Amino acid sequence: MLNTLEKVVNNAFGLYLTSEIPLPELTKRDEQKDFIDVEITIGDLTSDWALTGASIKEIFVKENLVMFQIQDTAIFSITEGKSIVVSPLAGFGEDEARLYILGTCMGAILLQRKILPLHGSAIVIDGKAYGFVGDSGAGKSTLASAFIKSGYQLLTDDVISVTLSKDDIPLVTPSYPQQKLWQESLNEFGMENHQYRPLLDRETKYAVPVPSHFTAEPIPLAGIFELVKITNEEIKILPIQGLERLQTLFHHTYRNFMIAPSGLMEWHFNTMARFVNKIDIFQLRRPISRFTAHDLPTLILNTLESRN
Repeated sequence: MLNTLEKVVNNAFGLYLTSEIPLPELTKRDEQKDFIDVEITIGDLTSDWALTGASIKEIFVKENLVMFQIQDTAIFSITEGKSIVVSPLAGFGEDEARLYILGTCMGAILLQRKILPLHGSAIVIDGKAYGFVGDSGAGKSTLASAFIKSGYQLLTDDVISVTLSKDDIPLVTPSYPQQKLWQESLNEFGMENHQYRPLLDRETKYAVPVPSHFTAEPIPLAGIFELVKITNEEIKILPIQGLERLQTLFHHTYRNFMIAPSGLMEWHFNTMARFVNKIDIFQLRRPISRFTAHDLPTLILNTLESRN
């Protein structure tokens, strides 16, 4: 069942948004705004989706337009970095819709606005932002949570929004004060799952609010750690050098398959090239045989201290 609401102004990724679908994860803004960056509305996209000729498993992408359908949930359309339209289907659920609005849809919005989205989490260490990127299941959110447990602040979870200053200093713009953690991670951190809302009824992944451990101001990006799972028992942190740094950033750009059909390849490469040598980039290899999040913060901090 779809419950629409009076539009309120929310803030995420440095953008002001209004939504006809509740987005309780976001920070509500009480002040009136003369402009809105992104409008999230409900509409009928049935005919528009049919015209794309795409299958349910495909994402249709062209310049300033992304469309996709999630079976038994909704059709989504993202246009010109300004608009997200949600077309509910039979079986629509707000919880699942929000995952795609705040995930793939916002990733497309950022790309269309020429803001670099990386797939990962970011925290603040000594006034600087450090991102943890990696493939799905690499442990990005879990590692960020381990830092939070040690008193550090979260900037973003899942999508890292990177902009450049006029001096080509990369900045991470905060998203919203929430993490997504699997049951295994909750167990290891001694957190009870009944305290948190499941992201989906059929999954053991939970929304974990962290309002008291969230930074709301943009922070300069100083480094990135690529998380890679290995079969060996030894944890290793290795610097990534040369052209591999650009390859790493491309590989971990959120929904990078949208870059080329959006006509953004040149922009994407030039943006990465402008700051890639201004930050540290490491590969963090961790064993899959055991839970390592308790050990990694100390190793990362020691690596940064020796680097400085």
